[in-house]
Amino acid sequence: MLVRKHNGRWTVELNSDSIPRLQINQHYAAMCNSARNDADSQFIRSNLQDAKWLIKSLESRNDTLLRVSRCIVEQQQAFFEQGEEYMKPMVLADIAQAVEMHESTISRVTTQKYLHSPRGIFELKYFFSSHVNTEGGGEASSTAIRALVKKLIAAENPAKPLSDSKLTSLLSEQGIMVARRTVAKYRESLSIPPSNQRKQLV
Repeated sequence: MLVRKHNGRWTVELNSDSIPRLQINQHYAAMCNSARNDADSQFIRSNLQDAKWLIKSLESRNDTLLRVSRCIVEQQQAFFEQGEEYMKPMVLADIAQAVEMHESTISRVTTQKYLHSPRGIFELKYFFSSHVNTEGGGEASSTAIRALVKKLIAAENPAKPLSDSKLTSLLSEQGIMVARRTVAKYRESLSIPPSNQRKQLV
């Protein structure tokens, strides 16, 4: 999937280079009428039906992929504009409801499918994340919180690195209420060692 900003709006389109171009060979299709016997004719007709079904299935899959991708981009415009810290919480059920499809279909169509955008290349599943309640009654995504943890650690004093408890407190000041163990889990998922291992002598 290709994502671009055009005339102030985010657009999504299929990457034509990755779409197989399939069509029925009309020479073989015409052989149905010139088959030597009924068995040959039936064989050709059966294979033609299989070919038509395959083409129709691929077209349907591409249509579903496009609808789902457009919905994801619409929901996550803030991410494309401003980055990970602005990723909204979103689960499969949200997209399934928006496009009126089953969650299992959304899960299947977003697996190992990638989106190429000005911010990089992401698997569609990347845009799904759990939510954490904020002090103001809103929600923040786990992806956004991880980005904030990474940002806070990047700006810390190397001689006095931030502990998980201090990170929890700083997030709380921004209205994000998470447990210390949750912060530790996010930090570990970023492959960032604990504060005692980050301390540098000055």
